[in-house]
Amino acid sequence: MVRFKNRWFLVEFITVSTESSQQPSLDNKQIYSALRQSVVSNFGDTGWGAVGTSLTVKYFSPTTNICIIRVARDEHKLAWGAITLLTSVNGVRIIPHVVHVSGTIKHTQLAAIKHNREVISRFRARAKNPAAYHAQDSYEPYLAQSTREIEVLQE
Repeated sequence: MVRFKNRWFLVEFITVSTESSQQPSLDNKQIYSALRQSVVSNFGDTGWGAVGTSLTVKYFSPTTNICIIRVARDEHKLAWGAITLLTSVNGVRIIPHVVHVSGTIKHTQLAAIKHNREVISRFRARAKNPAAYHAQDSYEPYLAQSTREIEVLQE
């Protein structure tokens, strides 16, 4: 029996908006359909036929806009191209940033947890009163919850 070999992408979707107060909400299905549309428009039906059976969005965090995507190892370059050429998800303009690519979910999980902490530290640094964030920090429960969610992901 032959194992199904995958590549795992850790992608951060950086939203491009004129209003910083409005944070659009995305979800797994919207990201999947946007990826599908990107593959079809840039690589045609042949590209979607190659990638479509293995492409899945395993995790998405609307707070940090971090996403974990699985694709077959043989077609990962095509999927990477489709991710890079993605310009919008459900009408929301985004810039995809591929943070990490791995052959195992374990290393992607570790990279996701580490990157989550970095993004949260950026949020904290942008706070209006950074010295007082320890007393009323709403990100600690989020970090604990997202770490648990990422750790339970399985192939």
